[in-house]
Amino acid sequence: MNISNGQKIVLAMTGASGAVYAVRLLDVLLAAGCDVHVSISPAGQAVLAQELQLEVDLQNVTRNELLPATLDIFHLDTRFPALRAVLGDAPLATHGAGGSTAGSFTYHHHQNLFASIASGSSLTAGMVVCPCSGGTLSGIAHGTSTNLIQRAADVHLKERRKLILVPRETPLSIVMLDNMRRCVEAGAIVLPAMPGWYHEARSLRDLVDFVVGRICDQLGIENQLMKRWGEE
Repeated sequence: MNISNGQKIVLAMTGASGAVYAVRLLDVLLAAGCDVHVSISPAGQAVLAQELQLEVDLQNVTRNELLPATLDIFHLDTRFPALRAVLGDAPLATHGAGGSTAGSFTYHHHQNLFASIASGSSLTAGMVVCPCSGGTLSGIAHGTSTNLIQRAADVHLKERRKLILVPRETPLSIVMLDNMRRCVEAGAIVLPAMPGWYHEARSLRDLVDFVVGRICDQLGIENQLMKRWGEE
């Protein structure tokens, strides 16, 4: 299945390390013309600030707070040294999915269980939890639905829609492995943030794009974020 312009994708950012994957994925989804519905946990907010110096107000997160410039050219000035160091100075969207239509951005507070994405009647083309913390993984595995992120994930499982979980943790305990197994058995895709090296990576950006590209593959979003095996 290929995602077309305007299709709804849910993107949840939680408290695992790897906020750069979430920001880059948001950029690519919007460049592909997706209608992206975003929710961020308090721990996810803290990781965005600690790793990327991106300060967001959970009461009302804006697109420009997560992508602090225009979509077409991601200007990284001295306010974002960590993001510059990881991604470099090139515009983000020029390396995205190749879409020419910018998608839309909708934010939902993590405690708002009346949000549209809390209901199976709100149609989506999939959900990504990136990065996915151990606590969020556990909540999804056991169906606790203690916040909107867990509830939306539960909705995607019960509706048999694509749910992609992107953990970033090492080593893995038997508890985390068992929770991953539970999620996979329920229908989720566990896609750890494990960059490959066979695509001739030359920078940290290449490693970030490898993971984001694999997420996009699972969503059916065409992309040229990495050199694929067997390509010249």
